[in-house]
Amino acid sequence: MKVVAAYMLAVLGGNASPSADDMKNILCSVGADAEDDRIEILLKEVQGKDITELIASGREKLASVPSGGGAMAVAAPASGAAAPAAAEAKEEKVEEKDESDDDLGFSLFD
Repeated sequence: MKVVAAYMLAVLGGNASPSADDMKNILCSVGADAEDDRIEILLKEVQGKDITELIASGREKLASVPSGGGAMAVAAPASGAAAPAAAEAKEEKVEEKDESDDDLGFSLFD
């Protein structure tokens, strides 16, 4: 991820086609290790591609990734067995409260 960040910083700095040395300089300036193999892999993948098109493609891919806890809650009632189980769970949570539990048998003002 730091290699991608270094590439993006170089592009934002005005270098449309950063080299491995440019990225190493950025990484070293913040005290990060410059991994040559990862830098070379990234440069091969982005060679000849426009950065705005790469970002747009990445956003499309991220849009299809489910996120948050709401997706599971929506999918659970779709099955026939899960709906009654959820109703039973709600019923079990409602318990009558004993008045004796409120003061635990003593009072601060007695």
